Amino acid sequence: MNSMLQQLKNHRSIRQFTDQPISAELRHEILNAAKMASTSQHIQATHIIRITDPTLRKKLREICSDQTYVESAAEFWVFCADFSKHAKIVPNAEFDWTEWLLVGAIDTGIFAQNVLTAAEASGLGGVFIGSLRNDIEQVDKLLKLPQYVVPLVGMCLGYPAQDPMLRPRFPVEMLCSENEYHPLDPVKLAEFNAEISAYYQARSQKDLTWSDYMKAVFSEQKRPQILDYLQSKGFLKR
Repeated sequence: MNSMLQQLKNHRSIRQFTDQPISAELRHEILNAAKMASTSQHIQATHIIRITDPTLRKKLREICSDQTYVESAAEFWVFCADFSKHAKIVPNAEFDWTEWLLVGAIDTGIFAQNVLTAAEASGLGGVFIGSLRNDIEQVDKLLKLPQYVVPLVGMCLGYPAQDPMLRPRFPVEMLCSENEYHPLDPVKLAEFNAEISAYYQARSQKDLTWSDYMKAVFSEQKRPQILDYLQSKGFLKR
């Protein structure tokens, strides 16, 4: 099998890292590879902030559900959707259309995945940190973000100090259909729930299915302050 395909199939989130730093040369190589990510209309609406200040790392760790690896990983990067560059070039641009934030989020997500893929190809591991959005306004202030720049996700990177189990994903049949959308197959769902239940029991002795987990995830409000914040940054007004 192609080595890149094998690498993608073996992806695991890494949350425990050695103390080995990542060299400036390797960081540069990763970013040079990742910047070739696909981008809508060549807009390149992404900005990465590398967090090296220990005090700032600690404050961000506290925002990120106190996940210790935010502070202890060799690297912590914040990925932002960035239209501030474009605003300087096109002062009358209408960034408040919903489509533009979608473009920025998609561009940034693709770029971030490219970073992680390049890092893993270089022997590193990493994990995305969505809890950066727990207090998105405070993150904005800490990072001194200008108008039209919003933080979307963080990423820890480093040399792995663990070898976790692969977490099962949906079978391809649940993810892909031909010519039209196919509704959820209850038989496939039951099979996947059984697979996930076995995974959790082996990893942490939890009795939990994917359906159980989704019921918990979607049963509560999710960061209700974000819409007001995004609108204050000049987005999502129409």
